Amino acid sequence: MSATSSARPVLPPDIRARKGTVPLVMLTAYSTPVARLVDPHCDVVLVGDSVGMVIHGLPSTLGVTMEMMILHGRAVVRGVQMAMPVIDMPFGSYEEGPAQAFRNASRLMAETGAPAVKLEGGLHMAETIAFLSARGVPVMAHVGLTPQSVNTLGGYKVVGREAEAEKVMADARATEAAGAFSVVLEKVPEGLAARITDALTIPTIGIGAGAACDGQVLVVDDMLGLFTEFRPKFVKRYAELGTMAADAIAAYAAEVRARTFPGPEHSFPDIAPKART
Repeated sequence: MSATSSARPVLPPDIRARKGTVPLVMLTAYSTPVARLVDPHCDVVLVGDSVGMVIHGLPSTLGVTMEMMILHGRAVVRGVQMAMPVIDMPFGSYEEGPAQAFRNASRLMAETGAPAVKLEGGLHMAETIAFLSARGVPVMAHVGLTPQSVNTLGGYKVVGREAEAEKVMADARATEAAGAFSVVLEKVPEGLAARITDALTIPTIGIGAGAACDGQVLVVDDMLGLFTEFRPKFVKRYAELGTMAADAIAAYAAEVRARTFPGPEHSFPDIAPKART
């Protein structure tokens, strides 16, 4: 089953119902054209706060604002017809407490038209997830490596080995109990991710968490190879568009300097051609 096999757009209850069935497909998008490309093939399109690094050149996701998420969220919602758009809540928009989280989550939904939000955190965010869920805000949770906590974690490292495993399990269980309709597991050991997937009744969506999860997500720019210098272990590159684009730009520049572009076929004559009779 894919997003295109439904008679209507995918919604959070549809994602929850996919637990243990055909794996869920999720990719990021930050613009209308890319949203249109991924929409026919995905169940979920994530407007990730990774937009700060991918599009805006920030060193981490910490500088992403609500205004940025709303701008890119609107663009993506315009581009999808069947897949479900989910928008990340940026750092500082929900950690203060449930009331702040609801204020900002409801704004994201109202101003973009997205039917769900995603936030990072497990046990310590359970109260907030429950508060949002009870007030009509569907929440996708995110545990394991949580990039907004990179300074606390000490880097973008695997989370959940040895003594950490039970904490990650507890975090995942807490998000389910609080009402999340799914949970992202990022950079979690493969065996632990499989145990969490078996233990939960909501779908798990892995990124660097092995094949046993109920679905997978990648940053679309990573899997398309748009970054030639960035190659995380958990990303399979399905294309090398960065290299192709660099070659195309170099060819254009060379033709401009050689005055071979534009050619006659790209130019307009001084005298308009006569209309056919």
